Amino acid sequence: MPEIANFVNNGATSVTPGVAEKVLRQLPQWKLEFTQINAPLFPHLVDQLEFLADAIEDALEGAYKELPYSALAQGVFALVYAHKKVGIIPDSVLSLGYADNSSVVRAVLIQNEKAFAIYASAQGRNWQKITSQP
Repeated sequence: MPEIANFVNNGATSVTPGVAEKVLRQLPQWKLEFTQINAPLFPHLVDQLEFLADAIEDALEGAYKELPYSALAQGVFALVYAHKKVGIIPDSVLSLGYADNSSVVRAVLIQNEKAFAIYASAQGRNWQKITSQP
């Protein structure tokens, strides 16, 4: 997983306030899109994307001001990556098409576990149900 973590960390460096603002405007549509993901090999992916989208949305709108910028930037990168249909593994590849999305999202959640666990608690969400499992 260190390669994926490095990929996420490098990708997060390209997240500017302008990129974050564009993502914020797209999040309602992306949240709907994420609910349509059918990835039985990655049963937590939709819930993890929803959680991440909520956390990023709350942070960018100022409703939650405690999320560290590194977690915010990584989260934005993961959402942009998951939204794209072509990644390391294109989503159209049967069975494995969402493996890269799942790995990127999990890398963000794992690297920022403490910050996201605090956010989950503040929102009354069970961090254990969100999990960092595939």
